[in-house]
Amino acid sequence: MMNDTEIAKKIVEAIGGFDNVQSFAHCATRLRIMVKDESKIDKDTIEDLDKVKGAFFNSGQYQIILGTGTVNKIYAEVMALNGGSTQTTQTAAPVQPQGHWFKRAIRTFGDVFVPLLPAIVATGLFMGVRGAINNDEILSLFGTTSAAFSASNFYVYTQVLTDTAFIFFPALICWSAFRVFGGNPIIGLVLGLMMVSPALPNAWAVASGGAEPIYFFDFIPVVGYQNSVLPAFFVGLIGAKFEQWFSKRVPDVLALLVVPFTTFLVMSILALLVIGPIFHSVEDYVLAGTKFLLALPYGISGLIIGGVHQVIVVTGVHHIFNLLESQLIAADGQDPFNAIITAAMTAQAGATLAVGFKTKSLKLKALAYPAALSAGLGITEPAIFGVNLRYGKPFIMGLIAGAFGGCLASILGLAGTGFGITIIPGSLLYLNGQILSYVIMVLSTTAVAFALTYMFGYEDEKPTEKKVEPKTAEKNTAVETPVAVASKPEEEILLAPMTGEIVALQNVNDPVFSSGVMGDGLAVKPTEGVAYAPADAVVEIVHDTGHAYGLKTTNGTEILIHIGIDTVKMKGDGFKPLVKVGEQVKAGTPLANFDLAKIAAAGFDHTTVLIITNTDEFKAVTGIATGNTAHGENFLKVVK
Repeated sequence: MMNDTEIAKKIVEAIGGFDNVQSFAHCATRLRIMVKDESKIDKDTIEDLDKVKGAFFNSGQYQIILGTGTVNKIYAEVMALNGGSTQTTQTAAPVQPQGHWFKRAIRTFGDVFVPLLPAIVATGLFMGVRGAINNDEILSLFGTTSAAFSASNFYVYTQVLTDTAFIFFPALICWSAFRVFGGNPIIGLVLGLMMVSPALPNAWAVASGGAEPIYFFDFIPVVGYQNSVLPAFFVGLIGAKFEQWFSKRVPDVLALLVVPFTTFLVMSILALLVIGPIFHSVEDYVLAGTKFLLALPYGISGLIIGGVHQVIVVTGVHHIFNLLESQLIAADGQDPFNAIITAAMTAQAGATLAVGFKTKSLKLKALAYPAALSAGLGITEPAIFGVNLRYGKPFIMGLIAGAFGGCLASILGLAGTGFGITIIPGSLLYLNGQILSYVIMVLSTTAVAFALTYMFGYEDEKPTEKKVEPKTAEKNTAVETPVAVASKPEEEILLAPMTGEIVALQNVNDPVFSSGVMGDGLAVKPTEGVAYAPADAVVEIVHDTGHAYGLKTTNGTEILIHIGIDTVKMKGDGFKPLVKVGEQVKAGTPLANFDLAKIAAAGFDHTTVLIITNTDEFKAVTGIATGNTAHGENFLKVVK
C-alpha cells in the first residue's frame, strides 16, 4: 500500500500537475481541486489509488473523496509538494458557492416537498391496499361484495386514511414552505388550512359542476384549493418572507399580538384574491402540459422521461418531479411518473449488476453488488456515482434501458397510487390490479439493462493482476487490529447532535453522503444553531472553517458531524468552534455554534449529517430518531 506522500504525488500527476491547478482546498471528507483543463485529468488513475473512495465534479470543482482524517494528511502532503505555499492554495478560487439559480430553486422545491413524502407514501400504500381488496374475487372470501364494501362504515374509514392528506395537502405544503423560508410553521399551517376552509366552495365540487365559485368584486373567482400545489407553495414563500420583514419592524412587546394578526390578514387576502387565482391558472397550464406529455401515444412519454431521468438526477434538479408528481396525485389520485421513474432507476440497477457480474476485479464486485441492491431499494446514488458514471458506458446502457422500460410502463398504463418510493418498495403502490404489469416492467427493464451492459457497456480495462487481494487483505487486517473489542459494549446509543427535523441519509442533497460511501448515519435539518457531542468521546478533528467535527467514542465509534452541505465554501463565516482537537467531551457538550441565517443567506443547505465513518467495523448502524428530535434524545444505534 502506498503511503500518504506517494498518494499525494500520484494525485498531482494525475490531475495534470500543478500547472493545471487553479487552487486546492479540502473539507472534512474531500480534496477539492479547481483545475484549468478537465481533459488533462487521468480519472481512472485517481479512482484506483489507495484510500480514494471516489471522485466527481461538482460546482466547478474536482472532488476526490478520501474520508475524515485521511483528507487532512493528503492535503498536507500536497501542500508540501507545492513548496509549502498556502497563499494560492489555501482556498478554492471563487465559484458560485450556491450553484446556478435554477438548481437552487429546484433544490428549494425539494426542501419543501421531501418532508411531506412519508404522509404521501403512506397514503398511497393505503390506496394500493384498498384497491387490491376492493374486488368481488377477494371480497367473496369474506362473504361480501365490492358494492357492499363501498357502502360500509369500514370503507368510510379507508377514505379517512386515503383522502385526508390530499384534502389538506395545501396546508401541509404551506407549513413546510414557512419552515423552509424561515417563517413560523404554525402560521403557515393555519394559512394553508384557510385555503381549504369548508366555508369556500370545494374545488372538486366546482370541477365536477356540483358547485359554483364565489366572486369578489364581481370578477375574481374564489374556490377552495384542495387539489392545488403551486398556490400553497407561493403563499408559504411570500408569507414567510412577509412575516420576517414585518416582525423586524414591530417592538418585541407587541410582536406576539401584532405579527400573527397582520400576517394572517395580509396573506389571507393575497392567498384568496391574488396568489391563489394567479398560480392556480399557472398550475393548470403546468398540469395540462404534464398530462399532454404523459398522454403521447406509443409510449413516447415513457421513452423520453425514462431515458433522461437519471441524467436529470446527476444534475441535481430532479426535485422538480416532486412538484409534478404531487400535482398529478392531488388532481387524479394516481401518478404515471412513478412507474416511468421506477423504470429509469431499475435500469441503472441492472447495469450495475452486470458490471459486478462481468468484472474480475474483487474491489469492483464488492462495490457493484451492494450498489445494485441499494438501487433496487430506490437509492441509485451508489450505483450511479460509484460504478456507472465512473465507467461511462454502463450509465449510457442504463439510459437506453431506462427509455425502454419507461416506454413499456407507458404502454402498460402503469400509474402509482402515490410517489416517493420505487422498484421493490414501490411495488406496494401497484396493488390495485397493476402488480403483475409492474413486475413484468421491472424484470424486463432489469434484463435489458443487464444484457446491454454485459455485451456492450463494460470491459475490464486493466489486467486483473492489480494486486486487489493483497490490498484487501491489508485493509482487513487494519480493520481488525483493535483489540479488547470483546470487553466493549455490544451496542452504543448516540444522542441527537442538535434539535431539528430528521432526514434520512439517502435524502441528503450530496451524493457523497447520500450514497453511503462515507458510511451509514442520519441527518438533521436543524432549527437551532448549536451542535452537541452525541456521546462521550475524544475530539479528533476540528475543521479550520468550523463546519465539521470528528470524534471517537470509548467504544471505538468514529463519528463525523458535518454542518450543512458545501458550507466549507463559507470559509468559517457563521461558524464558531467550541472545542479543540484532543479534548475529551461528554455527551451533550456543545461542539459549535453556527448561524442558520448566514447559511441560508449564502444559499447553502443547512442539513447536518452524522456519519459513522468506520461503519464497516460494525454489524449495524441504525437510525432511531424519526420526525423531529431535540438534542440529547436517542438518535442512532451502533451494534458491534
